[in-house]
Amino acid sequence: MIPVADAIRAAKEGGDVAALVEAIPYLRLLGISVTAASGELIGKMAYSDPLIGNASLPALHGGAIGALLESTAIMAALWESETVVLPKIVTITIDFLRSGRPVDTFACGVITKGGRRVVNVGVEAWQEDRARPIARAHAIFLVQPADDPAG
Repeated sequence: MIPVADAIRAAKEGGDVAALVEAIPYLRLLGISVTAASGELIGKMAYSDPLIGNASLPALHGGAIGALLESTAIMAALWESETVVLPKIVTITIDFLRSGRPVDTFACGVITKGGRRVVNVGVEAWQEDRARPIARAHAIFLVQPADDPAG
């Protein structure tokens, strides 16, 4: 397994965000994939039974939805910033808007303010209809510029 910094560099140089996702075991465990298309970074959490938190509805576990939102925000911060080190989370706020049904779930991360060392990312998660989000998040990350050897 190659170090994450090397995987980040290679993915950015090759323009292949999927290669970056493959370097992070947590994303693979949750069935999260990320694609970059049409100027957007879209995360997808493929449905699987272990993601259910309330079997009587059934509804996705809030932690799984939160993981998709946070992971998509991290990927957006990583992909759009100059860093080759995983961003460090300062804070994340998640608003759960409705229950997540047992289907694939998507998220889109957008940098709302990008600086040299701090990046703000807004993320929205939905299922079949992007106009009906199931959750939203706002995250703030510390990033290390690629030309800065100190962390």
